[in-house]
Amino acid sequence: MSTRLQLDKLNKSFGDVTVIPSVDLEVKAGEFIAFVGPSGCGKSTLLRLIAGLETATNGQISIDGNDVTEVAPADRGIAMVFQSYALYPHMTVEENMEFGLKMNGVSVEDRNAAVQRAADILQLGTYLKRKPKELSGGQRQRVAIGRAIVRNPKIFLFDEPLSNLDAELRVEMRLQLSRLHKQLGDATMIYVTHDQVEAMTMADRIALLRAGKVEQFGTPMQLYHHPKNQFVAGFIGSPRMNFFSATLQHADSQESILKLADGSEIKAPIDTSGATTGDSLTVGLRPEDISPEENQNSLGLKVDVSENLGGRSYLYGAAHGMDNFVVETKGSIEKVGGESMTLYFASQDLHLFNAEGQAFKRLQAPA
Repeated sequence: MSTRLQLDKLNKSFGDVTVIPSVDLEVKAGEFIAFVGPSGCGKSTLLRLIAGLETATNGQISIDGNDVTEVAPADRGIAMVFQSYALYPHMTVEENMEFGLKMNGVSVEDRNAAVQRAADILQLGTYLKRKPKELSGGQRQRVAIGRAIVRNPKIFLFDEPLSNLDAELRVEMRLQLSRLHKQLGDATMIYVTHDQVEAMTMADRIALLRAGKVEQFGTPMQLYHHPKNQFVAGFIGSPRMNFFSATLQHADSQESILKLADGSEIKAPIDTSGATTGDSLTVGLRPEDISPEENQNSLGLKVDVSENLGGRSYLYGAAHGMDNFVVETKGSIEKVGGESMTLYFASQDLHLFNAEGQAFKRLQAPA
């Protein structure tokens, strides 16, 4: 049976320093949730609070409606996978995976069945008699995950488990973790990462944190297409969103007219009702929404550096008064520094933020 997690006004302070001001969050049974954000945002602390490895200063943690805020970690029904594999080097894979069960007095038959099930899921059957030093980094991490699976926990907690792996292995392990979530059926998983690509590709919903606060909690596509503020818009997406200044010429609930730094005007299907003509706003435009193919709006890019990867190209330069403008296009585009080119974008791809960084509602954005 899958498990629901509820955080109510959860707070954590170390002396006079508040790390988690107040978090309210509900994780539905069987969900794969990612906590993501920049270094120092509090995501690992929040995970450790759920695990019971840190004591909450205030607030409540509930699992299936039961208050576990003061319950010992071993009694919460949670299994945690850390960034480091934390395997016993003198034990075999099988011994590492069954160690927790053995300490809890589980019978040999039940231990063997649990280990075999986890080994089948993680394709570790041929490695059970090997020791950690005989395994690759990816295999060791699978053993660490297997050690969590055999406990049949209510909730799986992952604390940046792929950070020690090289790029190719990270991609492979991302796929394996996604498959694992499906194979385990109704398993509830919470995954901490600083890598927004991991969060976007694996999670059902993402909690994006900044300074201990949840800036937005929603599906990957909600955060991508409908960010609540400029911080979310700039964090989600790779390369990051371009931002440039504009002045509001006409505020409307259906269409807004913006004047850019170069004097040009663009119309955008964005609801700016409530704003005032003459307000200074920030326009957001993702690199992948810009193309050499003619469209509603044009921009002139003075290329500084180009990166041609064959199937796609990245152009870096100056546009609309911004020096660090990035464009991602399909195919090969070779440009040398100093060249200028005209690129295009659709009005519906624009994002718009007020002086406080809060997003205006997009009316024609993809769902």
